[in-house]
Amino acid sequence: MKTRVVILGAGFGGLELSTMLSEAFGDAIDVTLIDKGDSFVFGFSKLDVMFGRKLPDAVRNRYSDFVKPGVRFLRTTVRSIDPVNRRAVTDDGTFEGDVLVVALGADYDVAATLGLAEGGNEFYSVPGAFALRDILPRFERGPAIIGVCGKSFKCPPAPSETAFLLHDYLTARGRREATEISVVMPFGVPIPPSPEASQAILGAFADRGIRFVKDQLVASLDPARKVAILTDGTEMPYELFLGIPVHRVPQVVVESGLSADPYNWVPVNKQTLETNFPGVYAVGDVNGVGTPKAGVFAESSARVVAKAIIAKIRGEEGPAPFRALGSCYLEFGGGQVARVDVEFLAGPKPTGSFLGASEAFIAEKSVFGSSRLQRWFGYPPPQ
Repeated sequence: MKTRVVILGAGFGGLELSTMLSEAFGDAIDVTLIDKGDSFVFGFSKLDVMFGRKLPDAVRNRYSDFVKPGVRFLRTTVRSIDPVNRRAVTDDGTFEGDVLVVALGADYDVAATLGLAEGGNEFYSVPGAFALRDILPRFERGPAIIGVCGKSFKCPPAPSETAFLLHDYLTARGRREATEISVVMPFGVPIPPSPEASQAILGAFADRGIRFVKDQLVASLDPARKVAILTDGTEMPYELFLGIPVHRVPQVVVESGLSADPYNWVPVNKQTLETNFPGVYAVGDVNGVGTPKAGVFAESSARVVAKAIIAKIRGEEGPAPFRALGSCYLEFGGGQVARVDVEFLAGPKPTGSFLGASEAFIAEKSVFGSSRLQRWFGYPPPQ
């Protein structure tokens, strides 16, 4: 009898996990991969569209192209999760597995920040980032704020990248001298695990006249006065507000009992990614393993879970513990990309190294994306 694996969510984690299981067993396994969307979009591609470097259709990777032996993709919405019986109820039926993997990511709670929906622009969702493609050309002068609204958010380097790209965008349009750029973040430095990367970012901010406001969140916006109010009560005027909204656990996961409330990520065994329910795993942004919420860590956690499933089916020894090792490419603007390598779970505290900004990493970042598209969707390598 085939082992049944139900995977909820087709982001980095779900795509890598189902690919590895297909590679290991082909049609001898029964994998159901469920997602409510019709396509996968890299996080960095949202910035490409937002700043006019690519068209929206060019960065959408259709799930209809995800074809793997032993894997069925189903586009539908998950309505409830029963972790005791490893069961999910969707708009298209009920699915029960020998293994259930929750990879539904993090949702955006725009309403948690008063005034954000009415007076600002969030750019972390695909629709939000794509909409800014038409909004940014109308920004001519005054202060721009790139503001984080919650302590836990995806891709910690992204606010800094956005500031660099906004600087380049305004410079190319001849509007930089008429504008100001500020970044508001809840950390003392841009990337806490890597002092070298943080120092390089702060130096680049200083060179470009970008203000870094540390150890603060944007608590609310006053759209009538066009003012952002920080957690310490400081008010910052803005003409353009680019917000990183509060992140939360998807409601269907909260209702399942896998997490205590919308702002407590799913607890897991840090070595295996298994939840408190046997045979139920949580990979990627939805879990509380302690890594940044980034695709590379969702992918690496999925590999550990895939190896565990494969080992159990084959009666072999389980995989090595999850180390949370990953690399992140950081846009510095001006045609330069840097790389940060970080390991989170191998020692008493995270450690990171920084490889300085250069043109060489542009090609490496491109390969990072194209190699995954080849692996997951079968797309040909770029010419």
